[in-house]
Amino acid sequence: MKYMIQMNVPAAEWDAIMSSYSEDDMKAMFAHMGALNEDITAAGEWLDGQGLGGPSLAKTVRAGTDGRPQVTDGPAYEGTVLAGYWLVDVKSEDRALEIAARASACPGPGGKPGSDPVEVHPIPGDPTQA
Repeated sequence: MKYMIQMNVPAAEWDAIMSSYSEDDMKAMFAHMGALNEDITAAGEWLDGQGLGGPSLAKTVRAGTDGRPQVTDGPAYEGTVLAGYWLVDVKSEDRALEIAARASACPGPGGKPGSDPVEVHPIPGDPTQA
């Protein structure tokens, strides 16, 4: 079964959160996530995954009446912004939840596990059966 596992960050807090990480904290975060990605890949479960840029880099696009893109800066909605994601193909939901818990345990500022919320979304093979 395929799943999208995603980490969201409060958009209004992005800059404060990112600036709270020291250089060593950032290294620890990237090492944790790199090890998780390597393990998922070695298990043959990895499909895709990325860390994303903050809300200041996001663009929102809507189709104009003429069908041309109307572009505004920033996320479409207030609240949280997608910070990163994994697309995995695993044998069970339990395995997807295990991966999500490991992502949630990523060290934050000061090296303490963040316990940040991580969403797990099944990707049905037949979307009409969702």
